[in-house]
Parts: sequence; structure tokens; C-alpha cells
Amino acid sequence: MSTLAMHRYEIRLREDRHGVDLISEILPFGWLWYGEPNAVSNATSYAKLCSCSHDAVIRVYDEAGNLIETHEEGGDSTGRAMSMSKRRRS
Repeated sequence: MSTLAMHRYEIRLREDRHGVDLISEILPFGWLWYGEPNAVSNATSYAKLCSCSHDAVIRVYDEAGNLIETHEEGGDSTGRAMSMSKRRRS
């Protein structure tokens, strides 16, 4: 993936434990709050939608700040390849 036009997103549990924040320089206010039961999935989907024509990496962190998922998107207009890796705590 090209690093010049890459969009970077982080999904982190809120300190008050009421949902997650989607954080990125790409977003108009720097972050969005998701509070519904499937907040991580919705935040990931929104980040993918915002990055449809750019390479993107979406990182999901647990409550301790450990990286638990990485989604990489290759942006193009014909179709997008997506890969995801999950890291499990041992």
C-alpha cells in the first residue's frame, strides 16, 4: 500500500466505557462516537466507506490499549481488496 495517500483510523474504547471512538485526521472533527451494541462493526464500516478511493488501515484496540484487529483496505474505483488480521491475547 502507498503511504502517501493512506487513511489511518483507530477504534478505541471510550474512557467512560459507553461505546467506542473512531479517530482519524481524515474525519472533520477528528473523531466520531459510536455507542450502540455493534459499535466496533459500525465504526469499521464507516471508516471503509470514507476511504473508498484511498488505501486505508483501520486498527482496533482493546480497553488496555492493545492492538486486537487490523483491517487494510486497498482503494480503487473498481473494487476493493480487504484483509483483516486478528491478534489474540495469550
